[in-house]
Amino acid sequence: MKIAHIHWGFPPIIGGVETHLVFLMPEQVKMGHTVSLLTCSAEGHKAKENYKGCNVFRSQFMDLNWLFKSGFQEVDDRVPEVFEDFLDATKPDVIHAHNMHYFCRYHTRILETMAQKRKIPMVLTAHNTWADKLFLDLTLKISWDRIISISHYIKRELVGVGFPKDKIITIHHGMDDKMFAPGKVDPKIFKKHPVLKGKKKIIFHPARMGMAKGCDITIQAFKMVKDEIKDAFLLMSGSGNIIDWGGSQNKDIAYFMSLIKQLGLEKDVYTNTFDIAREMPNLYRLADVIVYPSSVEEPFGLTMLEAMSTAKPIIVTNCGGMPEIIQNDVNGYVVQRRNAEALAEKMILLLKDKKLNSCLGNTGRRLIKEKYTKAIYAKSVTDTYRDVIREYSPKKPKKGLSRLQQTFASAPAAKSV
Repeated sequence: MKIAHIHWGFPPIIGGVETHLVFLMPEQVKMGHTVSLLTCSAEGHKAKENYKGCNVFRSQFMDLNWLFKSGFQEVDDRVPEVFEDFLDATKPDVIHAHNMHYFCRYHTRILETMAQKRKIPMVLTAHNTWADKLFLDLTLKISWDRIISISHYIKRELVGVGFPKDKIITIHHGMDDKMFAPGKVDPKIFKKHPVLKGKKKIIFHPARMGMAKGCDITIQAFKMVKDEIKDAFLLMSGSGNIIDWGGSQNKDIAYFMSLIKQLGLEKDVYTNTFDIAREMPNLYRLADVIVYPSSVEEPFGLTMLEAMSTAKPIIVTNCGGMPEIIQNDVNGYVVQRRNAEALAEKMILLLKDKKLNSCLGNTGRRLIKEKYTKAIYAKSVTDTYRDVIREYSPKKPKKGLSRLQQTFASAPAAKSV
């Protein structure tokens, strides 16, 4: 099968969708498929390159950060050309778009027109939902042959706005259980991050630093933990190269740094940007407790699987799809959002009770092997392609692009992440 993925970002751009593609695409190659991706340009990367057997095509006109800064200029001239060249080069049996039910109306309309013209079915993975007209238009008015929802929460949101229930399939993400596995910490991590050497009772907040990820709540809760457990230490993963066209991240980080200083925690909190493959697994192994106290409706949260895969208990909030994976006293704990006291209580419990900590972590690892490996996930996604291809009934292509250009000109071009 020839599979064409399309998404706004891919490493070195870092985020949940990007990490998911890193796991999914090479696994599809192992299954014998030809896999390609159209994504954003990136400094130091060629327009076409190979990633673990996958053909990666990069274009400036898929770069949301650049498109936003340029005011979405010239997209009407160049986007059709970019998509046409990609589809000519890959000749896919199926198009798999990721989060193209948002961000830019024009890109998605062009893709739909070309897919219909070439009689190629389109699958969308909805990694998120939004509450505005752009989301409604690109979810309900585009001819998606199937939508993969990454959680039952996302499926409920899609059904709630009117997308046909029988055209949605929920497939939870999969994890590289060999990359993220229990074991000894590679001592190289201490050479690059010497502050971590000798630290015990480490709490790790691995999500990117932002208000939506509950970083402020983690810091507040850690202050309470520190008052009771003197040798506790907080490790926070920053974010370097991400899709942040709204420019909110720097403002959030400035607030977190001020909060850490105000609470007198400068010597007890370490923040940095870490490499997914080379550093993150070791940081999970080094940690005693993982926290992911999202303040918004989290669609899924790959951090949950990363923690479970390395046999670490995780504390999450009752937001979005996270309670579908984490269960109290099974593989972690679920607390109310923006409740620093409740979060601190579970942190302290898991730091003090080593037997409980180990039990929850080992259960998480077992669940990963049973339900959430990247091989299981890739097979479910690829089976969905086969169903879609078998059921596919070509639609009549729309005439020309002038109507699309008018649609683009009369509507908001972009939305902030």
